[in-house]
Amino acid sequence: MGLRLVAEPVPGLPEIEPGDDLAAAIASAAAAAGMPIDAETVVVIAQKVVSKEERRLVALETVTPTPDARELAIQTDKDPRVVQLVLDESEEIIRAAPGVLIARTRTGLVCANAGIDRSNLPADDMACLLPTDADASARRLRGGLRERIGSPPAVVVSDSFGRPWRLGQVDVAIGCAGLAPLDDRRGSVDAVGRELSATIDAAADAAAAAAALVRSKSGREAVVLVRGLARYVTPEDGPGAAAIVRPRAEDLFL
Repeated sequence: MGLRLVAEPVPGLPEIEPGDDLAAAIASAAAAAGMPIDAETVVVIAQKVVSKEERRLVALETVTPTPDARELAIQTDKDPRVVQLVLDESEEIIRAAPGVLIARTRTGLVCANAGIDRSNLPADDMACLLPTDADASARRLRGGLRERIGSPPAVVVSDSFGRPWRLGQVDVAIGCAGLAPLDDRRGSVDAVGRELSATIDAAADAAAAAAALVRSKSGREAVVLVRGLARYVTPEDGPGAAAIVRPRAEDLFL
């Protein structure tokens, strides 16, 4: 019998407000739903609730666009206040065209609008920024869950990204702790004995994508428990999702 993967959204998670204890809310909701979390569970958490907890919400009325932001907003047909936030959160603008603004964030992520989003927020005139350091967020949440359940599950902070060579979006890990982000299979052999020379499985991204398939897009199922990935779970926090970011020298699309 082969390996089995199970992904279940945690119901009953309350609306997370800035400064709330997200780890406590997750542990409480999972316990109320009869969904045990143990050291082999991967807890996949949507980035937005992490950002809300970490006070990464910005009222657009407080943002004053610079001349550069206004010029880029005209070029991309975007709100100049949002463009200003993108510039503030980015180390480099990669592409700019009507309706498109691709940036490299200060943590090295290449994504649309520097990951800034305005959906599922408590006010219309508000924007949500990515966590300042999503790997640090994952480590903190893992520690918080360990305090409440007695064992440290793996934690993945996920967000939806587009791909330059394929249509559609897929959730990926922008932060993780207690999970090997990459499974380097180079040097092992395939079914017929040929040595693998390039195979590196993106385990953390795969966990994030699996969770997204069962999560409601309404924003009310922000946490998914993924079981069956114990072979990737590690006692230590590990290198985090930063290990997945392709070095700039190897990026053929930039």
